[in-house]
Amino acid sequence: MSEVKTQEFRRASAKVLANAKLQSYLGRSMGTFDGARAEAIEEISPERWEELRQQGREIKRHTLDNLDYYLEMLQERVTANGGHVHFAKDAAEARAIVGQIAQTRGLKLAIKSKSMVSEEMGLNPFLESIGTEPVETDLGEYIIQLAEETPFHIIAPAMHKSKEEVSELFGEKIGRPNLQDIEAMAGAAREVLREKLVSADMGITGANFLVAETGTVTLITNEGNGRFCTSVPRVLVSITGMEKVVPSMEDLATFIRLLPRAATGQRISSYVTHVYGPKRPEDEDGPEEYHLIIVDNGRSKLLADPDLREALYCIRCGACLNTCPVYRKVGGHSYGWVYPGPIGAVVSPVLVGLERSKDLPNASSLCGACKDVCPIKINIPHMLLKLRSQISEGSPTSSTKASFVDRITSKGYRRLMSSPRLLGMARTLGLLAQWPFSRGSFIRRMPIPPFSRWTRTRDMPALAPKSFRQVWKERLEEEGR
Repeated sequence: MSEVKTQEFRRASAKVLANAKLQSYLGRSMGTFDGARAEAIEEISPERWEELRQQGREIKRHTLDNLDYYLEMLQERVTANGGHVHFAKDAAEARAIVGQIAQTRGLKLAIKSKSMVSEEMGLNPFLESIGTEPVETDLGEYIIQLAEETPFHIIAPAMHKSKEEVSELFGEKIGRPNLQDIEAMAGAAREVLREKLVSADMGITGANFLVAETGTVTLITNEGNGRFCTSVPRVLVSITGMEKVVPSMEDLATFIRLLPRAATGQRISSYVTHVYGPKRPEDEDGPEEYHLIIVDNGRSKLLADPDLREALYCIRCGACLNTCPVYRKVGGHSYGWVYPGPIGAVVSPVLVGLERSKDLPNASSLCGACKDVCPIKINIPHMLLKLRSQISEGSPTSSTKASFVDRITSKGYRRLMSSPRLLGMARTLGLLAQWPFSRGSFIRRMPIPPFSRWTRTRDMPALAPKSFRQVWKERLEEEGR
């Protein structure tokens, strides 16, 4: 599995908040994505969009309720098409399958299209360790690979890099210095990658969807690299999570309408590629050998939990990231693993362990924007609350418990809010304590913990001069009641 740094969320997010340049990139890029999505929905009408969302949700619900049936059907169809299907219970087993394929066939150069599951597995370092060179061919992923970083965003992995930073990187890593504009950089990458694309003996892809009735692996991309990866190498391996299955091609059509609009605001992506297996005698190109690796790696735990199962509905569009007020400030790397943003705050704790990811479910204002924009209507706030409950109360599958201080604070707060007398006394003390620091209706800086952490980066509303009870009593007296 790739390196997990979810326990560093607070430190990493504080670092991003202090980076003015990165804050500027985030503000500009996030607004672009969100605006394009809104325009795409308006084009087909909000009513039609809601119909598609509900269709997609029902398809996902039905498929996951019958996942064993559809996985078995998928296996039968892929096998009938001439391919090989492998099931991997975890990242280590998935890596071992890829390694066995590469080593027994002497495959030395692997070209990759975008794959979140391969990131999840830590596949690139593993391939290097067995003597197979992995090359990311998506431009954003290629930049990230050169920078030796992890993706920043699900659909825009290098969005945090300026063109000056990319130019410097290309000069250092591929010998193309002093490139001044984006077109020149894309051209340089194309030249370098084209040599890799035509000489690779292994292709590795992810999958946006798996169609059970036909044994089809579908890739939705905006660059031609994905189709190169599926067509040129003699051995092709697709690696994907088990939740990507849909029953039929008709169901797939619903998601092809949903995904591009939610992700980038497009009517349809530039390339929709279908892989059915190895090439047939009448085919001009395609792999001689095809393998599909279906990965669990903790997804069974999500599937078994009725409160968290919805996380497997996700189609990786990134819309929840683009609208989330927390992600828009702290960015993708702060989350410390492959899946960032609101959906990552649900998925990561289950896949890597709640003990090491307990800050992620709390990295949300619970504003509900993620649910509103999700093309599958996933109730992310509900799942975040469920995980918060597990953190404070514990669960049968987790040893995580709230700290002693948290438990005492919670009990004290409950006692305070249930006693009008205590609440009134606390309010009086609060008014006295805030007096030296309040300016109008806000407190700009409060040096007293725990308020000091809050006011370090934001203003805090001051206590009103009169309590609600006082205002209500006075109003009743004025009305003569």
